Amino acid sequence: MSFCTSINCIDGRVQQPALDYLTKRYGVRYVDTITESGPNGILNRQDDPALIETMLRCIDVSVNKHKSDAIAVVGHYDCAGNPGDEDHQNADTCGAVRFLRTKYPDTPVIGVYIDESWTAQEIEVSDF
Repeated sequence: MSFCTSINCIDGRVQQPALDYLTKRYGVRYVDTITESGPNGILNRQDDPALIETMLRCIDVSVNKHKSDAIAVVGHYDCAGNPGDEDHQNADTCGAVRFLRTKYPDTPVIGVYIDESWTAQEIEVSDF
């Protein structure tokens, strides 16, 4: 079995675009989905240690038990849990990706933005 991990918003509009993108991008059969309201902002700001720990426990299961091939942090248009335009979403996603790359150095971590037409696109994330 092959897996990847999606850290995505609870917003139902973004679930399928993320799933479709990641299954195609990584050629996996399954996508473990960890949802929270505005998770890119939560992981970037790191101002709720208990919530971060819960999210990391879920990621640990996906990476260590399911042998996830990759982790994707997803930000999206019209997010109610982390309001802001595309630049804001992408900045938070980049920060979240950098944070997770320190936690999971042996697993590729990418950022994805889902736009107003519900199309997923990978965003470039530098390591600095």
